[in-house]
Amino acid sequence: MEGSASISSEVLASYAEDAARDVAGVRSLGQGRRAVRVSSDDGGLVVDLHVAVDWGASIPDVGRAVQRRVRDYLARMANVEAPSVNVVVDEIGPPE
Repeated sequence: MEGSASISSEVLASYAEDAARDVAGVRSLGQGRRAVRVSSDDGGLVVDLHVAVDWGASIPDVGRAVQRRVRDYLARMANVEAPSVNVVVDEIGPPE
């Protein structure tokens, strides 16, 4: 069979957003701008996520957990490798 199939960057961004929301310490995703951007370069898929984290959460730990979760989720759900997942912390939630 000839032809090809592809997954739009919007669908991949939606998957990445769902994955990031499931990480403990992620309060929300970016506000007032696109929270997740998916693009490609010579090295493969690039995912940029803007997140807000909970007060008291370890930012490096949350960032690494988001990176792992997004990579694993994209591989499982879309059979796509994402060698570059960039996490930008835009906000820290207020203490509870």
